Amino acid sequence: MDIRAAIAAERRELADLLDTLSPEQWDAPSLCAGWRVREVAAHMSLGFRYPFPKIAVELLKARGSLHRMTDRCARKDAAALAAALRDHAHHPWTPPVGGFAAALGHDVVHGLDLAVPLGLDRRVPEDRLRVLLAGITPRSLKFFGAALDGVALHADDLDWSYGTGTPLRGTAQDLLMVAFGRKLPAGRLRGEPQARFAAA
Repeated sequence: MDIRAAIAAERRELADLLDTLSPEQWDAPSLCAGWRVREVAAHMSLGFRYPFPKIAVELLKARGSLHRMTDRCARKDAAALAAALRDHAHHPWTPPVGGFAAALGHDVVHGLDLAVPLGLDRRVPEDRLRVLLAGITPRSLKFFGAALDGVALHADDLDWSYGTGTPLRGTAQDLLMVAFGRKLPAGRLRGEPQARFAAA
């Protein structure tokens, strides 16, 4: 798979989705704690709207906290959103670690962060999902705060599973969200551990 082409396609598709949102949907909560849909979209385009020196200054203002910096910038920049994703579909931005696979994960997961709570039927193409599912490791689970000890993820729609323990079942993209530390609306997962991964 050409991962750069997949990133560009993901960004264009998300920009198209953002173009359809009503003002109420822009202000709806996302799966990212404390962020509305508009803040998630602003965060997604931060890497290609801010040159590195500006990111370094913002990081210093946030006393070295990447999470504080991205939160402050997302809240401030929530205005120039869908156009930034579309205009920069081929931008070579990647997160500080992980390369292009991490950039694809960033775009896919944040796209779902806003689509899922809005009830939008966004289906991530299988080739993109497979790249991201293959990258799930104990280290990535720890980074994203996904507590999967004693839980085995089993996808219903792909031949994919991860971990050992009590089965948790769902679509591959919902299980990807769990591996990225997200809580999902009730009814999207099945199995005894599902309550641990449901939004309050």
